Amino acid sequence: MPPYPLWAVPPTRVVQTLTRRTWIWVVAATAVVAASVGAMVGIWVGVGSQQTVVEKFFPNQSVLVHPTDVQEVIAQVEPAVVSISTTSYPGGRAAGEVLEGAGTGMILTSSGEVLTNDHVIAGASTIFVTLFGQTQRLAAYVVGADPPEDVALIQITGQHGLPTVTLGSSGGLQVGDDVVAIGNALDLQGGPTVTEGIVSALDRTLTAESDVTKRTETLRGLIQTDAPINSGNSGGPLLNAQAQVIGMNTAVAQSGTGNAPAQNIGFAIAIDTIKSLLPGLRGGADGGNQASAPSESGSQGSGSQGSGTTAAYLGVEVENVTPALALTLHLTPTTGAVVVGVTSTGPAGRAGMKGGDVIVSMDGSPIVSSAQLAADVSTRAPGDRVSIVLYRGSRKLTVNVTLGSEPG
Repeated sequence: MPPYPLWAVPPTRVVQTLTRRTWIWVVAATAVVAASVGAMVGIWVGVGSQQTVVEKFFPNQSVLVHPTDVQEVIAQVEPAVVSISTTSYPGGRAAGEVLEGAGTGMILTSSGEVLTNDHVIAGASTIFVTLFGQTQRLAAYVVGADPPEDVALIQITGQHGLPTVTLGSSGGLQVGDDVVAIGNALDLQGGPTVTEGIVSALDRTLTAESDVTKRTETLRGLIQTDAPINSGNSGGPLLNAQAQVIGMNTAVAQSGTGNAPAQNIGFAIAIDTIKSLLPGLRGGADGGNQASAPSESGSQGSGSQGSGTTAAYLGVEVENVTPALALTLHLTPTTGAVVVGVTSTGPAGRAGMKGGDVIVSMDGSPIVSSAQLAADVSTRAPGDRVSIVLYRGSRKLTVNVTLGSEPG
């Protein structure tokens, strides 16, 4: 069957599988799925051919020249990468339906604090972690989770002296930088899978619909890579040549026939975004809202309801303003974040913001993209009052907004 042209993409469809959780990621006319073991969605996208002439090469800040370079990265990081397995009972234990999930995690502390995706552990009744090179499963519980950002922390029980990953910075990444991905691809037995590629694009925005909450959420500032990422890679590290974590693998594109993989289009949450969330996630332990740790026999804990989320909330859906979009929508600014949706009961809605407003600054700092707006809001706390400058048509307005808390 030939590919559909871009303007005739068929509807997205979801295939049920015996897995615990599925997220559908949509960006423009392309579909991607969370990279935990889950259901697949797919489309075909037609791509025209053209000749590209490279006039100048730019220096690569992350160079993996020889196979030994990759092996050195693996040797430093692989011992701190874990496999995560979960069990849930959608209709309750009495209903008899058992769903199992699999994903990946990164050890942050020697006592067993593990970073992963929220969609890996959301709704789980039991969580187990398998350390690198071992077969025994260790019980774990949720310390904190931020579903809108798809980030979670879990704690392995009774551990000390564990190897840890090194968190780098995603701020200096360039398209073309070499990267390595490690993870529990397809839940294959015998240890993690290692793949290599480059940073294919930066600052991607994806919209997600949660299988559990049915709420549509948006992730911004994502790293796109062609390092092969598969189901089960969710929560695993994306690494630079210095063996530093610069992203957390989260989603992968799919094509339309037989749910076969697309041509290596994967997405990772930038580590700078994650580092800003860690204090709030760790706050879940201080609040006494931890989930109980299950035993190997499968006794049910209190699930993954622990949450340390303290993210500020503006209550708008935004997209990047581009010159083409500004021309089409007759916008005055040619950069910024255009509001495409407002929660009427949220902070922005109560302050009078409307769809079509173009946000150009917040508290005096220029806003040139939707990702920058999200990043700036993430540095605030609920209750903070911010001054937002926006354009409504050709009128320049200043709106004062008191940020709220992310809705549960």
